[in-house]
Amino acid sequence: MTEVLLTTTVGSFGKPDYLTKARGQLARGKITRQELTQLERRATEEWIRVQEDLDLDILVDGEMYRGDMVAYFAERLDGFKIGGLVRSYGNRYYHKPIIESKVSRPKPMTIDWFRWTQSLTDRPVKGMLTGPYTMLDWSYNEAYRTRRDAALALAEVVRQEAEDLQAAGAAYIQIDEPAIHARPEEIDIAIEAMGHVTQNLKAKTISHICYGDFAAIYPKVLELPVDQLDLAMHNYEYRWLRLFDEHPFTKELAIGVVDVHSHRLESVDEAADGIRKGLKYVAPDRLLPHPDCGLKTRTVEESLDKCRVVVEAARKVRAELGAKVSA
Repeated sequence: MTEVLLTTTVGSFGKPDYLTKARGQLARGKITRQELTQLERRATEEWIRVQEDLDLDILVDGEMYRGDMVAYFAERLDGFKIGGLVRSYGNRYYHKPIIESKVSRPKPMTIDWFRWTQSLTDRPVKGMLTGPYTMLDWSYNEAYRTRRDAALALAEVVRQEAEDLQAAGAAYIQIDEPAIHARPEEIDIAIEAMGHVTQNLKAKTISHICYGDFAAIYPKVLELPVDQLDLAMHNYEYRWLRLFDEHPFTKELAIGVVDVHSHRLESVDEAADGIRKGLKYVAPDRLLPHPDCGLKTRTVEESLDKCRVVVEAARKVRAELGAKVSA
């Protein structure tokens, strides 16, 4: 694995047609859950091989076995029920969970998938969790007196899962908080809840924060107790970087250099320029190029093409850095 400008992705990939079809077949009772699981494993292994062939440094399982990032966990926690459809963005909908009683984790939710995926490769695979604040904000709270109470209860179950991931060998644990800027006045709740999650972790901790008003929570978000912030930058034309001029960025930065909500394929030079922008604020060993967000909204081919651009752009900038060192 290279030591500077480590490449990675945020977590999800486009599902192959055979898996999308199988999910529909399961809903209609045409196949069993076990048959679907075998197809999910097949798709996961295919994505691991693709990531290795692309030469990505830090891999993900692609989330072939997940749908929505909140509902997946809510379906496996006691205290939740799944509500009706609500619109998330564009023409995409999800079943919004309802917290109806005390939340608890009856058993691990991602550990078997992590162990199996990591067994497929010598490269590190990230453990992937949804953060407690986003779990709260994207659910209805009918059980806890305050939103803080609910966030801390959710932090306890996420902590249990994160510590189990670490025990299973995860060197990187990503706890996503895309909702953290939804209510800037509640950022202290998000910070407190994350502190509960990460308090005992020795693994590298990461939190992905995507589309929204990042300026509304900066620089306060630097208090989020994780090692690395993973930010969508390309979609915002890198304007969030200007915030770092007034308040220096103090963490590792995973920087989005291709837009996952666009069919347009960026050039290698365009992505390389995004990496160079990030290097004005973060050292090469603390900057990780990747797509803006998860790639599940893109086709398999689009996902592959955008990752290839990220990898080639990182190689290009690494070569430039090497030339400077040797000059």
